[in-house]
Amino acid sequence: MRRVYGIALAAAIALALSPMVGARMQEANRTIAGGGISVPGWQGSVDASAAKRGASVKDAKLSKDGDALHVQTGPAITYWSPANKASGDYTVKATFNEPKYMSLNDHPHPYGIMIAGNDMGTAQESSLYCAAYGNGTFIVRGFGPQPFQMGGYQPQKNDAIHKAAGPGQPVSQEIAMSVKGDTVSCAINGTVVASYPKSELVAAGKLKSTDGVYGIRFSHNTEGTVTGLSMQKN
Repeated sequence: MRRVYGIALAAAIALALSPMVGARMQEANRTIAGGGISVPGWQGSVDASAAKRGASVKDAKLSKDGDALHVQTGPAITYWSPANKASGDYTVKATFNEPKYMSLNDHPHPYGIMIAGNDMGTAQESSLYCAAYGNGTFIVRGFGPQPFQMGGYQPQKNDAIHKAAGPGQPVSQEIAMSVKGDTVSCAINGTVVASYPKSELVAAGKLKSTDGVYGIRFSHNTEGTVTGLSMQKN
């Protein structure tokens, strides 16, 4: 028992001392002045964990900047328009620009495409997203309605993902999520970085379907713009 306790204690100390984990555990969500959604027809929902702490869509901001969607967070949030729906085989893509990498935080935060949205804005919502970081990594995550992850807990590296030259420097990513036959995949800057059998995603505790609304996903304390959000049938 003492040996097991010692191992557990050592693991907990190592976790707490990890710079990346420590920053994530200690970093509080900002509140964006004048927040809310000003893009006609669009809706949003913050993560359940943030909502339990009193956060709402008013603590982040979705606006238009010319032809671009301009996002400032606040809590981690998903945005969508109910008019944007995809079914069968399709690809949803957009270009994400982070004008000042890590300007609102001291470690990378991700942003990307959301698909397969069902019951959005309710306690039963389900969705899937692929998001890139400006340090050359990505994640694939979902809600079903509880959070779930694909490809492990840690972000995955891929040479196709652009890296910012440093904090405060610009970085952009073209992100696409596709459903084709029995495969769901994510491509970043033209390279498929992950793919999964549909049966691994449409399952108990995960997605209700790969059909649904599509939109965008931003982590907390992040600012960026989105252009060219579109869907095409495969």
